[in-house]
Order: sequence, then C-alpha cells, then structure tokens
Amino acid sequence: MKESIVSKDGVSYLGPFILITACFALWGFANDITNPMVKAFSKIFRMSVTDGTLVQVAFYGGYFAMAFPAAMFIRKYTYKAGVLLGLGLYALGALSFFPAKLTGDYHPFLLAYFIMTCGLSFLETSCNPYILSMGTEETATRRLNLAQAFNPIGSLMGMYVAMNFIQNKLHPMDTAERAQLSQAEFEAVRDSDLSVLIAPYLVIGVVIFIMLLVIRATRMPRNADQSTSIDFIPTLKRIFTLKRYRYGVLTQFFYVGAQIMCWTFVIQYGTHLFTSQGMEEQAAEVLSQKYNIVAMIIFCVSRFICTFILRYVKPGKLLMVLAVVALILTGGVIFCVESIWGMYCLVGVSACMSLMFPTIYGIALKGMGDDAKFGAAGLIMAILGGSVLPPLQAFIIDCKTLFGMPAVNVSFILPFICFVVIVIYGYNMRRES
Repeated sequence: MKESIVSKDGVSYLGPFILITACFALWGFANDITNPMVKAFSKIFRMSVTDGTLVQVAFYGGYFAMAFPAAMFIRKYTYKAGVLLGLGLYALGALSFFPAKLTGDYHPFLLAYFIMTCGLSFLETSCNPYILSMGTEETATRRLNLAQAFNPIGSLMGMYVAMNFIQNKLHPMDTAERAQLSQAEFEAVRDSDLSVLIAPYLVIGVVIFIMLLVIRATRMPRNADQSTSIDFIPTLKRIFTLKRYRYGVLTQFFYVGAQIMCWTFVIQYGTHLFTSQGMEEQAAEVLSQKYNIVAMIIFCVSRFICTFILRYVKPGKLLMVLAVVALILTGGVIFCVESIWGMYCLVGVSACMSLMFPTIYGIALKGMGDDAKFGAAGLIMAILGGSVLPPLQAFIIDCKTLFGMPAVNVSFILPFICFVVIVIYGYNMRRES
C-alpha cells in the first residue's frame, strides 16, 4: 500500500504536521495584515510612501537578522524549541503595539514589527525543514507545498482584518486634507487611528500565546534532530558548494521581493487607478484591498492545484513555466496605463507566485539531511528581498511621473526583473530537481 506523504517507515506524523502547518497560517496572517500598513502609516503620520516602507524594512529585516541565530538554536536544541521561541517572540512583538501606541510616535511601531518578525524568522527557519522531515525525501517538496498552501489562508485572514477592522475604520480624511490640519487636530486624528490599528495585533498576540501553550503540551517528533553540534563555518562551506542551494538563496531573495512588491503596492496602484476615475481616496484604497484579497484567494487555490500538478511535472519545470507567465502579466501591469486590465494582470500574477517559495525552498534543500537547519536559515535570510526591494519601488512611485507614464506603473519593472531571475533558476533546475 502506498505510504502517506506525512508518514515514514510506518510512522504517521499527521498530528504534528497539522500543528506545524497551522503556524504557516499564523505567519501568513502577520505578513498580509502588514502589507496594507505601509499606506496606513503613511497617512496616519503624514509621511511619504518611501517613509511608510520602513514598515517593510523593519518587518523583513527581522527575518534577515535572526535567521542564522535561529538555525544555530535549533541545531543546538530541537525544531520544537525553535517553534516555541518563535511563537513567543511573535506574541511579544504583537503585544508591543500597545506601548508603541502610547508614545504616539512611528518608530516604536517599527521596533514592535522587528521583534515580531524575529519570531517569524525562528518559525520559518524551524517549520519549513521540520515539514520536509515529516516523511520521505521523495515526497518532501509536495509535503512542503501542501503545508505552504495554508499560508495564504492566514494571509487572506490578515487582508480581511486589515480591510474591515483597520482601513475601513480609519478616519475618512484623505492625505491632502490631513496635511492641512493643525498640530492639535493632527494628534487627535492620529491617536484615534492608532487605537484602531493596534486592536487586531493585540488579539493575534493572545492567539499566538495560546498556540504556544498547545504545541508546548504536545509530543512532537525528533527524527530530524540527530545532531546538536553547531559546526557553523564547516556547514556553511559544505552547503554553499551546492549549486542548486547557492542559486536558490539568490532566487528566493528576488522572489520574496517580487511577492512583497506585488502585494504591497497593489494599494498604490489601485488608488492611482480608481482616483483617476473620480473615486475618493479612502474608497479607492478599500476597493484596491478587495482586489488584493481576490489575488490571495487565487494564490491559495493555485497552490493546491500546483501541489497536485507536482505529482506529474518536475518542480523546476513548473517553476519556469509559471515565472514566464508572471513576466507576461507584469508587462501588462506596466503598460496598461490607467486601465482596469492592469489591475487584472496584477491580480493574475498571484496565481503564478503560488508555487514559487516552497518549490525554490524544496529544490534548494534537497538531500541536505541535518544540514537543512542551516540551509533553511540562508533561505529565510533571503526574505531580506522583501526589505530591500519595496523601498526602491516606493522611491520610483514617489516620482509621480516617469517617461510620460504614471510612476506607479513604471515601478513594476522591479518585479519584472525578479521574475526573469526565477525563470533562469527554473530553467537550470528543471532536470536536477
């Protein structure tokens, strides 16, 4: 009888698989409640788009800073210990939004985001290779794609909460009107908006703490925790001799950058599109977020479909094909100026992105064994792409007009370049994977 993809040598890992997969949804929530906050903070604190993207710098900077410390921690202890520490930091960062609000300043929020994503870095560095280990190596990429399929479910919840419990409840005054407020009026509106903004973060902080207690009380497998020796430099030298890993880290950097740019600046893209058609700014922002939610639904459905297709098509080949389609759609985003078709193309890109993160991850870590703990760290550090590239796109957007086109359209040349890199990686890995 054919063995389940969550079992190995007759042992089922279904219970632990479900708990760890739930963590994928929890960090998906954090990612996608945060993307619309670039626009929200820019409005609340009367800042430029570039200043607002400091949210993404702090958020994805935490991933970068903590990835290798997380790898050393789980190498010394266990995957379960890494998951627990990650959940603890996630909860602490989310609950830190309350004291940040009391200061009335922007920068304490950046610190709260950084703490939160230090926790997410521990979670992703632990959970991704942990899932890979919960079965045979032959089914590892399918298993990770299945677990990752629940990440966009959390993302959808984050988007829904951002739209209905933050964006819809912020003061309806637009950016231009806020610029005319006196200092006292500005502070009153700001404090009211910050009270709205922090509430969902406080709730998720409590939920994460409960999840921590559940996993702490559950017996988890230790089959992949065979070595407690750190051997940092020798391990790094060993894993970076592997071409598929070395180029996988680089490709993951560009993929995450593309994903965050497409999901963050859909708000700016849609706001420009819909206000040019006479819609008020807040209504345009909310409508843009609805399109973002549709994109995430497509992303979620596409990931389940792609997980099924991987039974018949090699991961590298499917990765290459989807990246080529993403290139074509991104071209539509750039050149469909003030047309709803540009928004349709931007939504469609999410269907292509659904497969990319876990597939790059699975190809890069194939056959690493216990070295996957450090290998995972390099791939999580590559999430820095979500910190480096969005500010570059924001800088382009702040130019307003470039080459006779809206700068927000031109800015999508950056995701286009990212997809070119992914096409090349998929092409090179189509046989090796």
